[in-house]
Amino acid sequence: MRFEGTQDYVATEDLRVAVNAAIALQRPLLVKGEPGTGKTVLAIEVAKALGVPLIEWHIKSSTKAQQGLYEYDAVSRLRDGQMGEERAKDISNYIKKGKLWEAFTSEERPILLIDEIDKADIEFPNDLLQELDRMEFYVYETDETVKAKQRPLVIITSNNEKELPDAFLRRCFFHFIKFPDEQTMKEIIDVHYPGIKKKLVAEALTTFYSMREVPGMKKKPSTSELLDWLKLLMNEDIDLETMKEQDPDKLTPPLHGALLKNEQDVALFERLAFLSRRESGGGRRGPAG
Repeated sequence: MRFEGTQDYVATEDLRVAVNAAIALQRPLLVKGEPGTGKTVLAIEVAKALGVPLIEWHIKSSTKAQQGLYEYDAVSRLRDGQMGEERAKDISNYIKKGKLWEAFTSEERPILLIDEIDKADIEFPNDLLQELDRMEFYVYETDETVKAKQRPLVIITSNNEKELPDAFLRRCFFHFIKFPDEQTMKEIIDVHYPGIKKKLVAEALTTFYSMREVPGMKKKPSTSELLDWLKLLMNEDIDLETMKEQDPDKLTPPLHGALLKNEQDVALFERLAFLSRRESGGGRRGPAG
């Protein structure tokens, strides 16, 4: 099993090396990077490239590690027992299998995506250490041990919202997805919008990267937001003259709602636009009445 990228996903050389290292070592691949840099999509594309099933576990702030193994619905069983339901005699009817159970019992070696692990409680990663190490867990209610038929390739994503425990980090192969440079970004755009006008892309990228460099931004625009913006520019048939008349360092670009996602950043660019207009006017006043 080797990952060489796909026609729908531009994987840099260092990212391909990281994925294949995790496969060779049979260790979880921990992927960090800015939101919108393709961390979640990576797992989808690796599964597609290798032709294996993808099992997705999207983590929320309320998610507990036990849910990845299984959950036992004792309340439903008690209610069914009180009503004389025949199914209440078999406790396995009330065991809900989690994503790790699903991955461990898959007939094919799957990709298991644990998405945005840093959203959960700080103890969440530690609670999974033994299961990810041994590739097995014990089900107390049914007195059985669930063992992995084959070790899944585990891809874990993090937006770096909180630090992960050292014991957990030691068990992972780590890769940080750098924000794409301009050349890589052009390749990504070509994948999504083949045949797009090169001059439009060049002008849009100048604006986009200049926006990311503006000091004080609360949320820098991401790759996915750039792609949305380009789609809008094409749909609205924004011409190059409209793009060029904007000073990307100071003025709010057309259709900026695809790039700026909070009121503080919009206000920042509006303030810069106001200052730019005042400077270009030279501070001149109108004629005296």
